[in-house]
Amino acid sequence: MLRKSTNTVLLILLVLAVIFISTSCGKLKISRLKASHHFNVGNELFSNKKYRNAIKEYEIALSHNPDLVEAFRFLGESYKNLYKPGVDTPENMEKADRALEALVRAYEIDPENKGVIYSLGDMYDKLRKFEEAEKLYLRIIELEPTNMNNYYVVAEFYKRHVAVRISGTPDEKEEGEEGKTPFRKAEEMYLRRIETDPYNPQGYAYIAQFYDEQQPSPMFDEANKYHEMRIKLEPDNPEAWYTTGVNRFSKAYRLQNFLPKQERLELGEESLKALMKALEINPSYPEPYAYINMVYRNIHAKVYPDRAERYNREADLYQEKFKEARKKQADRRRLEQELRGER
Repeated sequence: MLRKSTNTVLLILLVLAVIFISTSCGKLKISRLKASHHFNVGNELFSNKKYRNAIKEYEIALSHNPDLVEAFRFLGESYKNLYKPGVDTPENMEKADRALEALVRAYEIDPENKGVIYSLGDMYDKLRKFEEAEKLYLRIIELEPTNMNNYYVVAEFYKRHVAVRISGTPDEKEEGEEGKTPFRKAEEMYLRRIETDPYNPQGYAYIAQFYDEQQPSPMFDEANKYHEMRIKLEPDNPEAWYTTGVNRFSKAYRLQNFLPKQERLELGEESLKALMKALEINPSYPEPYAYINMVYRNIHAKVYPDRAERYNREADLYQEKFKEARKKQADRRRLEQELRGER
């Protein structure tokens, strides 16, 4: 009799447990659906740059699902987009705090989410918290050491922190971890990208651009070394020849008060050779025409003032060719847009 009563009680408890679990699962499912709905509404508002409205939707989504990592991420991104770097008003700094709070929470939930790591690193970067941002950017490489784009992302981060270079030498007063400057760290990341995939010409293009853009004095010859390496990998790419031509012209023009006339002329000839090669590969490429014009006008005509009239006529000819090529390029783009129904 006792056994029968016990079995009856257990059966009742089991039925009640099933009812409770079913009810809880139902509530959980409804809650998750509501969270998903508000998250999607928030994303649409975010895409339309309506960040204040997006914040409200993400907060509602999180009230229904407090573990929705992407809602925390885009809540942080919304506050980040409202934040104005460098403005220290209480209202603006509150936006920074809210952005950081949401992004840190997203990172706590999913510490291996590359998107979250990048968002949080970017926020620290905007707050000029170099060390915190650096750790997160390096974390991206730890997670995906064979993804070359990660090295570019980290290099660009360091590049933003490069101190003004004086006399062609990185400012060693701006020392970071292990005594390396942001300049050296950026340089190393570009080189590591090349090491990861040495047959990818884009890596050589990135580091060449890095050296070309150094201020106040670009590292022209260092950049040109990598321009030439890129050409060896893709000799039929007109852009590779064009960037080489720009590099040689820029050195001759920017350093015209310091270089002997003969060296300026040699640089001009190297520039013309590269630019002409770009046009040989692609005659409809507008930019090489513009730089050929500048080589004749700003180098040849200056080095040989007695021949300036002839060189200026050559310059005018290429200036007109540039305008024609640019017009044809614009017409092609317009036609392509019309065919795609974008106009």
